[in-house]
Amino acid sequence: MVEVSRVSADAQNEPTHRLNVIGFHCPIPIAELKKALQNMKGGDILEVLSDDPETCHDIPLLLMRLNHNLISIEDNAGEHKFIIEVKQ
Repeated sequence: MVEVSRVSADAQNEPTHRLNVIGFHCPIPIAELKKALQNMKGGDILEVLSDDPETCHDIPLLLMRLNHNLISIEDNAGEHKFIIEVKQ
């Protein structure tokens, strides 16, 4: 089961929530991200961790359609970290 966990954030653009979908492949990461975004409020910062290479293409497209802000994408040995600012 995939869960969004709350984290404490002190600095700007530091995640307030984390979604770990490592080990899951399309369409699970995108479906879980959509569900997570529906339960968040404007100004929240979501960190998404994934190892599915398709998310590098799919997440930016989803965020553009939903009008959320992709702050950054990092790739570390096949694991991807997306930092997302949730808009209202």
